Amino acid sequence: MTKEKYVKIASERSKRSNICTNVIKAYVTGGCICLIAHGFLKLYNEVCGMDFQNARILSTVSIVFIAGLLTGLGVFDNIAKFAGAGTLVPITGFSNAVTAPAIESKSEGFVNGVGAKMFVIAGPVIVYGVTASVIYGLFYYYFGG
Repeated sequence: MTKEKYVKIASERSKRSNICTNVIKAYVTGGCICLIAHGFLKLYNEVCGMDFQNARILSTVSIVFIAGLLTGLGVFDNIAKFAGAGTLVPITGFSNAVTAPAIESKSEGFVNGVGAKMFVIAGPVIVYGVTASVIYGLFYYYFGG
């Protein structure tokens, strides 16, 4: 089979996605995740009486925990299939990126499996995130301050 014939067959059989519907699903799902996080913030701050800084930290921890738990239960994948990029709200997407490889590699043991593969996906995010923040900090220090 030639490359051109393969491309023709693949394009004929590939499912077309509705971009408008996908954008709406992603926007609404991401907004719901943020709304839940804000609900935790209000709960901890106003109902539990925590100061705002500690309430922010605890609401973030709550969202990370829930995303990890839903990943472990297999629910997060179903939400991601529906919402697409909407689940990539940074904190939930990062939690999923750490939890999923850890779960998949648990049969290899805690050190060579979970410990070694936990950051396979999230590791580059950390490296490039820290690098970008250092570069931004240097620019801000020398040109923006």
